[in-house]
Amino acid sequence: MEYTYDDINILIQDTPLKLLRADHAPLIISFLYQSFKKNNKDTITNTELKTALSDFLYNLNLTLGETAFPSTAQEYLDTWANMDFLYKHYTTTSDEPVFELTPASEKALGFIKELEKREFIGTESRLIKIFNHLNEIVYISTTDPQKKIEELQKKRLEIDKEIERIKSGQVDKPNNVKIQELYFDVYDTTSKLLSDFKRIEYNFRDLNRKIREQQVHDNLSKGRLLDEVFQYQNMNIWNTAQGQSFKAFWDFLISPSKQDELSRLIELVCGLLEIKPLNKDDFLERIKINLVDAGDKVNRTNHDMNEQLRKYIDDRSYIESKHIREVIKDIKHYALQVKDNPPRDRSFFSIDSRPSIGFIMDRPLFNPAKSPDLRNVVIEDGDPDSVDILALYNQIYVNPEVLKHRIRQTLKTTNQTTLKQVTDAFPIEDGLEELVTYLSIASKSSRSGFNDDIMEIIIVRNRRTNKRFQVEVPRVMYYK
Repeated sequence: MEYTYDDINILIQDTPLKLLRADHAPLIISFLYQSFKKNNKDTITNTELKTALSDFLYNLNLTLGETAFPSTAQEYLDTWANMDFLYKHYTTTSDEPVFELTPASEKALGFIKELEKREFIGTESRLIKIFNHLNEIVYISTTDPQKKIEELQKKRLEIDKEIERIKSGQVDKPNNVKIQELYFDVYDTTSKLLSDFKRIEYNFRDLNRKIREQQVHDNLSKGRLLDEVFQYQNMNIWNTAQGQSFKAFWDFLISPSKQDELSRLIELVCGLLEIKPLNKDDFLERIKINLVDAGDKVNRTNHDMNEQLRKYIDDRSYIESKHIREVIKDIKHYALQVKDNPPRDRSFFSIDSRPSIGFIMDRPLFNPAKSPDLRNVVIEDGDPDSVDILALYNQIYVNPEVLKHRIRQTLKTTNQTTLKQVTDAFPIEDGLEELVTYLSIASKSSRSGFNDDIMEIIIVRNRRTNKRFQVEVPRVMYYK
C-alpha cells in the first residue's frame, strides 16, 4: 500500500481507528479493558456487563459531573454493539444475550497496550530471532541435500562445542535482562496469537450470517447452497495462510506430549525469580488455558455453523417430502374423480423409461452373517505424534448416488449383476473408499446379497496416489 490520501482516509474509517476516534473513547477503551482483558474474560452476559458499566458510569459522573455520561448503561452497550465495538449474540444454552470483543476492538486494545511504557525495550533477543528465522527460511527453501546436511552439521558442531564448554565448568550465569526480553517477546506473541483467533472466529460467524441470509432471501437448492458454503470456507478461511497456520497450530497443541511439555515449561519459567515481578496478571499460568480455549472456540463456532447447515437441509428435506405427499394426495383425488368416467384413450399418459416392478419372490433369501473371528491379541499403545492428523482432512467423498446409477446402468440388459461386472464396466478410481461404498449400498438394499462361498478379485485404483491393487471380496449380487 502506498498510503495515499484516499488510503489513509479509508483506514481512518476502519473500526479499530474508529474506536480510538470515538467521542467517548476513554470511557469505551478503559471499560472494555477492565471488563474483558483485566479479568481474563472472553464472554460476559448482558446483565453482568450492564451492572459493571452502571457502577463504572456512576463513579465517573461523581468525578466529572452528572451530565458527563447521561445515557443508561444498556443504551451505551447497544450503541457500542451497533458500532461493531462489541459483538452481541445469543448462545444455545440461555435466552440472555452475551457480549464479546470484536476483532477490531481486540486490535485497538492491543495498540493501546503497546503504547504502555516498559522499563526497557529488548533488542538482542529480537535480533537473534531475526537471524534464526532467516536461517530457517534458507534451510526450508533449499532443495540441495548437501546444503541441508552442511547446515545440520554446523548446528551439531555448535552444540558439541557448547556441551564441551559446560563439561569443563564454564556455565554462564543467568542473564536477567535477556530473560526479561524473552518474557516480553512471549507475552507479545501470545497476545497477537489470541487476537488472530478472534479474527478466524469472526470469519466463521460472518460466514454463518451470510448463510442465514441466503436461506431467507434466496431459493437455492441444497446442493447449490452447500457448494457455495464449502467454496467460501475453503477459499476465504482454511486455504488462507491464516487458516492453514491455525490448523497446524491446533494439530500441534492437541498432541498430549506437546501439552505435557508446555505445562512443564510454564511451571519452570513461573518458578524463576526474574519472572515473578513481571508476571503480575498470571499471564504465564494462563497461556495454555487461553490458547486451548481460543482454539476450541474457533472449532465450536465452525461446529455451530455446520449444525445450522444440517438443520437447514433437514428442513428442506421435510418441505420436499411434504410437497411429494401433497402431490400424491392430489393424484389420488383426481383418480377418484375419473374412476367412473375413465379416459377412453389408453395412452393418456407416458413416461420416458420402463418402470421397475419389484415382486416379493424376486427378493433373495436371507444369508446369515459369519461369526467374527476374535483373537487374543495384545494391543500396544501408539505414539500420538507419529500419526499424520492432516490425513483426516484429505478424505475423498464418494457419492453413493453415482454408484447406484452405475449399478442401474449395468442392470438395464440383465436381471442381476455382480460387483465385479459393475467395476469392470465402471473401473474404481477412488481407492478403497469407493469399494466400501459399493459394499455399503449392497448391505442396505433389499435387492442385493452376499455369497461368502465365492470370492472375486476386484481391481482398485487410487487416483490420488496413482496406485493399482487387487482386493478379494465375497461375491456381491445386485438385482432389479
